[in-house]
Amino acid sequence: MEDELLIYVDGKFCPRSEAKVSVYDHGLLYGDGIFEGIRAYGGVVFKLKEHIDRLYGSAHTIMLDIPLTKKEMIQAVLKTLKKNKLKDAYIRLVVTRGIGDLGLDPRKCSKPTIIIITHPMIALHGTEAKEKGATTLIAWVKRDPVDATSHEIKSLNYLNSILAKLEANVAGVDEAICLDKVGFVCEGVAENIFIVKEDEISTPPVSTGALPGITRNRVMMLAEMMKYRVAERNITPNELFNADEVFFTGTAAEIVPVREVNKRVIGDGKPGPITKRLMREFNRIVRDPKEGTKIA
Repeated sequence: MEDELLIYVDGKFCPRSEAKVSVYDHGLLYGDGIFEGIRAYGGVVFKLKEHIDRLYGSAHTIMLDIPLTKKEMIQAVLKTLKKNKLKDAYIRLVVTRGIGDLGLDPRKCSKPTIIIITHPMIALHGTEAKEKGATTLIAWVKRDPVDATSHEIKSLNYLNSILAKLEANVAGVDEAICLDKVGFVCEGVAENIFIVKEDEISTPPVSTGALPGITRNRVMMLAEMMKYRVAERNITPNELFNADEVFFTGTAAEIVPVREVNKRVIGDGKPGPITKRLMREFNRIVRDPKEGTKIA
């Protein structure tokens, strides 16, 4: 099945085994490009417009002119899903600076490369993490600040996150948590993070360098609709250790409870009631056509 998947590359569809980019592509050579991870549930692409808006925002910041309009990009994503007959899928949309030379100068890249990969649904975290909670540690590597390669931009340079993930792997825990340059909690390696304390739900602001997550934003709206107090504010590691509940959010992750941070048990060591309620409600809304774009 996977070998038969068709990949969109610059307006053409080719089998997965034949999908290629040039070794001179600046996305490969320098991480010079942007991406979005998107999910489709039951024939509805969850928050597709918002993902496309964020993609073009990232492109604007790095002065990358995408040769498709937003409407054309949406249609390209939907067409790729239809070609592969996928209604439940993970979608990876990549735009690189394109083919250049071995120098850094972006002016040598005449045309961006656009890639759309659609794949049967994947889970970033397994069933055990969802049901029992993930184990985590605070990584030594700090999140890149907003005046550097900020994760506000979903660029192809994810070395900052990979270093933290390597540390988590070596330590035998599920995930790492990154701090910002002054020591406040920022986010996971590929997820936003929330804490719950006395029924107030808090998440770090994007000023820490955290991604303005689409799932993060929807979960905040969902929590407010459920009459919880929600705050964007700086969070210290001490607050993280002593939270009643902690959870991650992200497109691939959805909502994942955290049961342990640096061997400190969070709450009673089990997914908390607010986290579980948010998980149930989020799982309910993702298939609502009002929350996204229908494939057919």
